[in-house]
Amino acid sequence: MTKKVAVIMGSDSDFPVVKGAVEKLRAFDVPCEVHVMSAHRTPEAAAEFSKNAAAEGFGVIIAAAGKAAHLAGVLAAHTVLPVIGIPIKSSALDGLDALLATVQMPPGIPVATVGIDGAANAAILAVQMLALSDASLAEKLQDMKTDMADGVAKKDAAMQEMVKAL
Repeated sequence: MTKKVAVIMGSDSDFPVVKGAVEKLRAFDVPCEVHVMSAHRTPEAAAEFSKNAAAEGFGVIIAAAGKAAHLAGVLAAHTVLPVIGIPIKSSALDGLDALLATVQMPPGIPVATVGIDGAANAAILAVQMLALSDASLAEKLQDMKTDMADGVAKKDAAMQEMVKAL
């Protein structure tokens, strides 16, 4: 049975970005739960969720937050599960503040961090982590990579035809 992925966002305003992760997880048939928790406004709830995540059947936690972006670190501090941070572009600094806050974790509390607003990549990374012990997910990932390569080859062939026509 495939483990679940928790998708936690600091604010419901993050959902337009985060839904890309949910859609990608669903495309891989990976069960997920989505919650709003704040590292600053509901720190106890975030810590409690993270402490119990493994026992609740989760294999990976994705945390999306903007501005100070402490959510991924708070969750990572309370679990041994891998945590993937999505820095959200939500402030005057175009997400750079969230990126730095998410990626600059102290020793012993790692957070894998994708690019600003990189929800789809967060989901793919979560699937890759789960695929280490799930051959069917590994096969789906390989199919995705093959499809991407085929798409690039088709675009190259079309480009060659356009260049010939010049």
